[in-house]
Amino acid sequence: MTDIVNILAVICLLTGGFFLFVGSVGLAKLPDFYTRLHAPTKATTLGVGAVLLGSMLLTTMRDGGISIHELVISLFLFITAPVSAHMMAKAALHKKVTALKNTHKRELMKRIAQQKTPE
Repeated sequence: MTDIVNILAVICLLTGGFFLFVGSVGLAKLPDFYTRLHAPTKATTLGVGAVLLGSMLLTTMRDGGISIHELVISLFLFITAPVSAHMMAKAALHKKVTALKNTHKRELMKRIAQQKTPE
């Protein structure tokens, strides 16, 4: 039983590490703010969730009881990451941060251009 849990934990940790790496590369390499915002909020959230799941498996096996700390951290992450990404995107739209021509919808950019800039 211990070997199966260890294998599952290793799979979770490797999967999480992969998604964390992909999110980091996306943050560094993508061309504009909106696409850069997408990479860490999606991939990194999944990566940290998988790492915490692997940690929860190992801690549960070692201590014999359910590990609540990792579960609470995961819930906090899954609640705050989309909210913070939404708020950053909304602030960028409000500040009229330009997007690449092939990454945005024309109707949205027309509406943003018509808005008044805050004082």
